[in-house]
Amino acid sequence: MMQAHVFISGFVQGVGFRQFIRTNARKLGVTGWVRNIPGDKVEAVFQGDREMIEQLITLCKRGPFLAEVKDVSVVWEEAGERFTAFAIH
Repeated sequence: MMQAHVFISGFVQGVGFRQFIRTNARKLGVTGWVRNIPGDKVEAVFQGDREMIEQLITLCKRGPFLAEVKDVSVVWEEAGERFTAFAIH
């Protein structure tokens, strides 16, 4: 199982970005979590099949309708805690 730790910056808070990620993660069978962090950023951890995670990362680069994504950084890492669903924190 692969895991990606993702940071998204830009106009990504208050535009439904976390819900957008959760909806698409569930469609792709990706587990993990997403949350807002200081500095107008969103942080997420995605677990699952690498191809599905990469598709979700591609979607993060677009974001929902009102979002303006400036940067998406991804760190691939060993999965520690195993997630069984996708949650918004």
